[in-house]
Amino acid sequence: MFERNVLTYHGLEVRISDFANEGILEILNHALQGSEGGLRFQLQNIPERIAAYKDQIRFVSLYKKNQITGTVGSCFRITGQGNLRYPSSYIRYLAFHSVYQSDLNWKKRPKDIIRPEKDDTFKQKTLEIFSRPHLLDFKQVNENDKHIMYAFLESMNERSKNLVHQAGYEYIRSFLTVAFSRFSPKPDNRVSKISTIEDRNKMEALLLDYYKGHSFFSTDYAFYGNRYYVLKEGDEIIAGVNAIPSSYRIYDVPGVWGWIMMKILPKAPYFKRLFHPEEFRHIVFDAIYCRKGKEELLASLFESICAAEGYYTGLTWLDDRSDLFDKLRSGVKMGALNRILNAKPGLVYAKFINLTDREKEYFYDAPAHISGFDFS
Repeated sequence: MFERNVLTYHGLEVRISDFANEGILEILNHALQGSEGGLRFQLQNIPERIAAYKDQIRFVSLYKKNQITGTVGSCFRITGQGNLRYPSSYIRYLAFHSVYQSDLNWKKRPKDIIRPEKDDTFKQKTLEIFSRPHLLDFKQVNENDKHIMYAFLESMNERSKNLVHQAGYEYIRSFLTVAFSRFSPKPDNRVSKISTIEDRNKMEALLLDYYKGHSFFSTDYAFYGNRYYVLKEGDEIIAGVNAIPSSYRIYDVPGVWGWIMMKILPKAPYFKRLFHPEEFRHIVFDAIYCRKGKEELLASLFESICAAEGYYTGLTWLDDRSDLFDKLRSGVKMGALNRILNAKPGLVYAKFINLTDREKEYFYDAPAHISGFDFS
């Protein structure tokens, strides 16, 4: 393990580490995700997820007088296939106190308000770390390599959007939250959990073929937790998904339907099974596979998983211009919660390092794979 200082200025320090110390865990465990006026929630299983990244995560943390005031995580993986295959870093765990949050009106500052040049230089050098992945000391990353750094942001989170804009990230795709629910989920005898290396290898091959046209897809965490379920007809795998138990504490859901979810559903018969803000227990559906034309069977697969794992609700996140999103929206009975849910779009931002304009174009045209593991 290591922790090293990379920048110092007037009592401020930026440190890079390959582990989450007590200060990092403290600030992450108390951080609210989302934005004011949008969905606000708190992750409940941060240490467990950080441990799953093993040595493929780095934290860039800001300290003021030796006290941590913010941190950002960067997770390395190889993503995509063909023209979309590159070493990549996914940015997550953004948690900053107000001392160093991006100014909401940074583009609109009056010209007569001039910030000290050294303050701006310090901030810019800090942001440059998220454009220079070799500074994070991943063994697989060299300074002149082609690399993509990317992040998923809520569309209403102006602070985070301003921050990534300043770091030179580009908006490339959008995605939506999709919910599945059943008041009394029933098992399906066609559904089983993968238990052999042979089936896992077969499933991995199916996933790679299914997502060959998607950016940011990786099988690194597709089988996390050993809960990959498949629906078979005979010996053939028709559909599959990794089931990741997860829990959020929800503080706010915007809009009229958000008020209903926060105030009415937790007290309503049956509906309170689906949603409880103090402990919103759900399954994250990740690495979804389905044979073309069989998408309606995903409802049976999801329901059987909920029955097996003891949950009533599942969540996944999909590029809103992907075929799978269209199929789930129009041809799969996803349940009551999905009809109520009025989630705002998420945005995919990317920083393309040493890529040509032609190489970048593929990422604007291809649907992005939104890793459920990274949201769990």
